[in-house]
This record gives sequence, C-alpha cells and structure tokens, in this order.
Amino acid sequence: MACAAARSPADQDRFICIYPAYLNNKKTIAEGRRIPINKAVENPTATEIQDVCLAVGLNAFLEKNKLYSREWNRDVQYRGRVRVQLKQEDGSLCLVQFPSRKSVMLYAAEMIPKLKTRTQKTGGGDQSLQQGEGSKKGKGKKKK
Repeated sequence: MACAAARSPADQDRFICIYPAYLNNKKTIAEGRRIPINKAVENPTATEIQDVCLAVGLNAFLEKNKLYSREWNRDVQYRGRVRVQLKQEDGSLCLVQFPSRKSVMLYAAEMIPKLKTRTQKTGGGDQSLQQGEGSKKGKGKKKK
C-alpha cells in the first residue's frame, strides 16, 4: 500500500475511469448506472465521453478494448472506457469545476446529447425510415 500512496496523482494509473454504462439511462443501478436516470443519456459511447472531456479541457484518453464487468453485451458499441485526470502532480485539481468523478459524469451526460454526432443521427434516422417505406412499396408490386 505504501507504493500506491507514493505514486503521483498525475500517473495515468491514477486517472478515474468512466464506463459508458455509468451514464446509460437504459441501465438500472444494479446494472451499473451511477447517475440519476433523469440526467442519464441513451446509450452513450466511450468515444462520446472522451470527446466531451477533451472539449472542456480535461486530460482524457480512451481505452477501446476494456469492457465493464457488469456489461453482459460484448458488442463493440458497449466496449471501452475513458480515463480522466482529475488531479495534477501536486494534488491540486486540474479544473475547479470537476472536484469529483461524479461531477465529471454529470457534465458528460449533460453534454453528450449536444454533440454534433448525436444531432446528425436524428436527421439520418428520418432518411432511413423513408427508404424503408419505399422498399415496402416495391415488395407490394412484386406480389401482384
């Protein structure tokens, strides 16, 4: 334990971990959600969490092949975790507005729906619905 205390808070091993399941409103607390459901986001990805943290000025990096232990789904969408630096080498906070891991998680959950990738996906979904309707009409003609 003496070795753990001697390590600097700036070591990457000491960065906090944020898994997408922590912010997912589709998960229960037993399945790993760590913030209130009304503040959580629908199916966040580790890349989105990293983008939000980097945009605000936090030192964050993505570990793509890590998997949350409570996550039963092994799909690529659910993989990954983000390591975020909260404290500098002298022990002071990197950013004053993020004193704890919970503050980082709440901020990420608030900002992820505002990402360009999220707003563009809603527009793309409408187009795929229109294409789906067109293919149904084509199938109907073939049956006659």
